[in-house]
Amino acid sequence: MKFDYNEEQQLLADSVRRFVAQDYGFEARRKIVGSAAGFSAPVWSTIADLGLLGLPFSADAGGFGGGAVDLMSSMEAFGEALLVEPYLSTVMAARFVARAGSGEQRERILPAVIEGKMKMAFAQTEKDARYDLGYVNAVAKGATISGEKLAVLHAPLADQLVVSARSSTGIGLYLVDAKASGITMRSYRTLDEMPAADVSFASVAATPIGKGDAVPLIEEVVDFATALICAEAVGAMKYANDATLEYIKARKQFGVPIGSFQALQHRMVDMVISYEQARSMASLACVKVDSEKDPAERKRIVSAAKIKIADASRHVSQEAIQLHGGMGMSEELKVSHTFRRLTAIARQFGDADHHLARFAR
Repeated sequence: MKFDYNEEQQLLADSVRRFVAQDYGFEARRKIVGSAAGFSAPVWSTIADLGLLGLPFSADAGGFGGGAVDLMSSMEAFGEALLVEPYLSTVMAARFVARAGSGEQRERILPAVIEGKMKMAFAQTEKDARYDLGYVNAVAKGATISGEKLAVLHAPLADQLVVSARSSTGIGLYLVDAKASGITMRSYRTLDEMPAADVSFASVAATPIGKGDAVPLIEEVVDFATALICAEAVGAMKYANDATLEYIKARKQFGVPIGSFQALQHRMVDMVISYEQARSMASLACVKVDSEKDPAERKRIVSAAKIKIADASRHVSQEAIQLHGGMGMSEELKVSHTFRRLTAIARQFGDADHHLARFAR
């Protein structure tokens, strides 16, 4: 199967790569990560100006009607640059509104997201849930929500939260103002330097998104996001491979570059093979979440991709560190931060064991 980008996708990829090369170099990223906010407002504005926030939404909302395949090149570039801005969190939460929200919700939320005026986050994970999307103990009663959500990525930056909660009719999704009375956030940075928070809700005002059981929609949107982080991982692996190859060509031992040692050449080749396999599976996952109508088949392919991505992320990131030697663990080298991001991606939206079990089912 051919996975090359078409002309429009390639032009977008080139634009995004120019942007991250000029405005999101490693030192610029370190300053952003070191800031109190943990993200850059100018970078966020540029992401909106490039049309990336509007790409996955329909023309009726002011977007471009694209899908995961159209976002692949951008996610790869973001993975290579180790972007910490709340792009995927916002797109993911807004997708719930686009798929199930009322006309008023879509008109209020989607144009603001597309213009970069609103940031969002999806609050789903609870204590003891592991990766079970149907494990929800937060309670929706009347027009309020009570409960706790853990490790909500980019919650400290969000203007609106999409929250899963259980009511008398089952699990539903609710739109909540992130600054509403009754919300308490314990903010922190994750292993890969993303802003996150544990969020408590004490009778917080909430508006339902859609009707009926929301679990199938949650699974669909999480699969969409999983395919995109697979593409992000591919970009991070590409950087790890490129940086490692450059290092072993330059680093000398016994008077010769260590890249001339056959054992290290074999390890480098294995890293490239892992990258190529991961890229193929990420491409397949993005195609399936865009086109597959059968939920079971979509889940099967996304889980297969995530298993391969988790395995390749571990292999490539660990080999990159080892081939760099002690230098690979230092804060000053981007490869150590790439290792952290790939380690986090391997577990985000389900680790290899979880997806292996889902694939078997």
